[in-house]
Amino acid sequence: MVEELVAAGVTVACAGAVYVMSAARVVKQYERGVVFRLGRLTRSVRGPGFTMIVPIVDRIRKVNMQIVTMPVPAQDGITRDNVTVRVDAVIYFKVVDAAEAVVQVEDYRFAVSQMAQTSLRSIIGKSDLDDLLSNREKLNQGLELMIDSPAVGWGVQIDRVEIKDVSLPETMKRSMARQAEADRERRARVINADAELQASKKLAEAAGVMSDQPAALQLRLLQTVVAVAAEKNSTLVLPFPVELLRFLERATPGDAAHAAEAAVSQLTESALPGLTEAKTSTSAPAPAPAFEERKAAEATEPGVTGGRPTANSGQE
Repeated sequence: MVEELVAAGVTVACAGAVYVMSAARVVKQYERGVVFRLGRLTRSVRGPGFTMIVPIVDRIRKVNMQIVTMPVPAQDGITRDNVTVRVDAVIYFKVVDAAEAVVQVEDYRFAVSQMAQTSLRSIIGKSDLDDLLSNREKLNQGLELMIDSPAVGWGVQIDRVEIKDVSLPETMKRSMARQAEADRERRARVINADAELQASKKLAEAAGVMSDQPAALQLRLLQTVVAVAAEKNSTLVLPFPVELLRFLERATPGDAAHAAEAAVSQLTESALPGLTEAKTSTSAPAPAPAFEERKAAEATEPGVTGGRPTANSGQE
């Protein structure tokens, strides 16, 4: 009798252990358990921790509540301005209602992936190429709204959608590069023209000041000569001022050569104080009136030709 009781107790204990093992479930912190009893969804969703179900009668399905990062495959499309592009993106979403995610859609991950691909192709066709390249924030918001609208009924919340890369054809890349180069060249020319305009205005003001004070032009000339001489050149090109030529025109013919030599020597001494090896070459032709007067005097003397006595003078 005792042996039968012991055997029955062992049997009950084993059956209880088997029942507990088959009914016990552990739900992790980031998961929620959706229980189906005889195929019908129960009201309560099992939270994290240890939980029990009825073996054979209940079925539990665990749903991950973490944020899922899903890459969207690259999609080929044509923009609104007829440019062929290839765009890929990434989507961040999470399940907010475990029961809806299990009941309303067969596979919520696959459904979100397909919806993201179709929405990405749609947003490509509605946008221009410039928007895809420079105005991505607005496109990301529009893409997120397009995906989130049907996903709300699936118990899924779209956190963020980002366009990763926009691939362009090689011909389009070269065209854009040429356009950018032409734009930079245009801006450079505009800047240079503006600089020339400002410089011309300043030079006009300087010319007006120098016209009032002629000595300022001479000082500027001497400064230029000194700056050139500072380079230790053996040859110096000395510009000849126009005012000096006008002065020579007003001077008498006999004094022109002396005045020119005096002006050149004065400019050379004042402009080349530090040069020890300077090459200077000056040439001043003899005044034409003096030579003509000497020839006329020789011609008026009788029997003299070129300063030598003739045969007729000797016979006389």
